[in-house]
Amino acid sequence: MIRPELVVKQRIIFFSLLVLIVITAIISMGIGYSSVSFDRILPTLFGEGSFKEHFVLFEVRLPRILITILAGAALAVSGSILQGITRNDLADPGIIGINAGAGVVIAIFFLYFPIDTGNFVYLLPVLAFIGAFVTAVIIYLLSYKRNSGFHPIRLVLVGVGFAMALSGVMIVVISSAEREKVDFISKWIAGNIWGTDWPFIIALLPWLILLIPYAIYKANRLNILSMDMPVATGLGISIEKERFSLLITATALAAAAVAVAGGIAFIGLMAPHMAKALVGPRNQLFIPIATLLGGFLLLLADVIGQNLLPDEAIPAGVMTAIIGAPYFIYLLMKRI
Repeated sequence: MIRPELVVKQRIIFFSLLVLIVITAIISMGIGYSSVSFDRILPTLFGEGSFKEHFVLFEVRLPRILITILAGAALAVSGSILQGITRNDLADPGIIGINAGAGVVIAIFFLYFPIDTGNFVYLLPVLAFIGAFVTAVIIYLLSYKRNSGFHPIRLVLVGVGFAMALSGVMIVVISSAEREKVDFISKWIAGNIWGTDWPFIIALLPWLILLIPYAIYKANRLNILSMDMPVATGLGISIEKERFSLLITATALAAAAVAVAGGIAFIGLMAPHMAKALVGPRNQLFIPIATLLGGFLLLLADVIGQNLLPDEAIPAGVMTAIIGAPYFIYLLMKRI
């Protein structure tokens, strides 16, 4: 049973994060290139702005902000699930190669297949899911031993090795492609938020609307899977069945996010850890907090990256890596 004071604390943190996201979004609208002055944001939102203000806010700023928040939320929930089903606090869809698997399939499709612009946006998450799922299954099988089950460090090492191998595949794939298409894939790899139009939001939303509530619904199962295998078996759940369904959920969320946001890493690592530090390790408490933290962290990284240098934007993926890589090394050193 969850203590009532923990539930109250979770709700306070949840609504505080919502306010923080709104404040960060307003700052994003009011600074940088093609921005709307702060005193004109509310009038423009309510239809009283000029044509230029309306265009900048609704066609440039808001789609990018929403895509960033949604992608960060999806990556955070994906990381939360992966950490639960593998009993590994170092698991993250970017670190263990799931994002790279999605990227290889997207790159092959983008570079070598004819693209129908009408269906391209909606096909991207499906293609990314195929690549991510195949990668996740291979890593799962290579990290598992019948007698001892999963070993946390083994999974990370296999995942990191697989991510490096897929990076090599990516280089081979793009080596003979057209320069313009290679430029796009290079920006995708760096984690450049590129799907900044309303159709990308429409393509991403159904995945999140279905899968994030499903992850929260399965929170108790995740709590059990986080225990030792004999304990989980004794509580009467089908471990492999639950792991597989949750692995599909985590993979689909990560694939949908990176399809429109590029190769973002470490959000799925940091957000669950921060949420657990705030409200404890129970999944039904920390997953909603991690969802908002993921959206906030990626939004903050994008705002900083877009405005840190006067002449050139830094991809959000680079900003998250600058923060996340040292944190990953710190966690790894604690586990060894």
